[in-house]
Amino acid sequence: MNFMENTKELILIHADMKQVSREYKDGVNIMLTPQFYTIKREEIPVKYSYQAKRIVPSLFDGLLENPEEYKYFVEKEDEDWLCIAYNPEEIKTFLEEKGILPEKVSKIYFAEQSAKQFTHPVLLGEKEALVNLGGTITIVPQIALNPDEKPMQITQDFIPKKGVAFEGRGKSFISTNEAYTLAAIFALFSVIYFVEGSRYGGDEAVEEAEMQTLLENYPSLQSSYTRKNIASKYKAIDTKERKKRDVIKSLSHMIFKGSKLNSMSIDDKRFKAQFSCKDASVTSKLKELAKKEKFTTSKIANSNDLKIEGTL
Repeated sequence: MNFMENTKELILIHADMKQVSREYKDGVNIMLTPQFYTIKREEIPVKYSYQAKRIVPSLFDGLLENPEEYKYFVEKEDEDWLCIAYNPEEIKTFLEEKGILPEKVSKIYFAEQSAKQFTHPVLLGEKEALVNLGGTITIVPQIALNPDEKPMQITQDFIPKKGVAFEGRGKSFISTNEAYTLAAIFALFSVIYFVEGSRYGGDEAVEEAEMQTLLENYPSLQSSYTRKNIASKYKAIDTKERKKRDVIKSLSHMIFKGSKLNSMSIDDKRFKAQFSCKDASVTSKLKELAKKEKFTTSKIANSNDLKIEGTL
């Protein structure tokens, strides 16, 4: 986590929050309640978040009004991916109504990311509370709370590792004081670089002598054949991994409205993926996309679903 972002005040944003009167000169972090986002937890057969992010919109198909206005956040949990849909413009409008300028918002977090921190209810206004209900952050009426349970306040400890920012606001937004700090750090690096550079001439000669001694002790390293074998070995490994990434990328492009990736398996030789299709026209379009990638397709009996296979 950015240590500078972590020092900014964290404000819990909820529908019944009071008007904010103070100005946040150096920026502020906000944490949204479930009133401002929709979540799903899914087992997505991908390794990286950017891959999951391409699949996520199809998970919310039919759940959102004006889905084109939404952005998506994904984060890997134990076995599943936490998928969150949110409307930036809707959030900006609400913040402005409450006296918080969107351009002063440094990072945006979601209460669901910090579910484990909600060990006690967090009161929202006079009628509702935020609680951890079975591992999911939920808003409940305060009247439903245990009267013996003491409420808590969110603190800096609630800030998760990842967050999002409004578009147009650079990820490297820093205050004046932080800029001075970074300037000092960079100045120190420049001095170190200068000192190390002055030593480089002597170090280069030493390294050259060490390399010569190594080659004399191990003549096989001087053989271009040996070096090519070493290079080809690692090139083969990289090629396999690259093919896997290319297949996942191709399959992610096959996810569109009416098409959903249900399952996928991949190893060093083959891959299999099964898509659910809303109707026959979606199945037909999916077949065309698979054909362009030279993948094999087969229709699932008594349905519009499609199985796509191929070799690496």
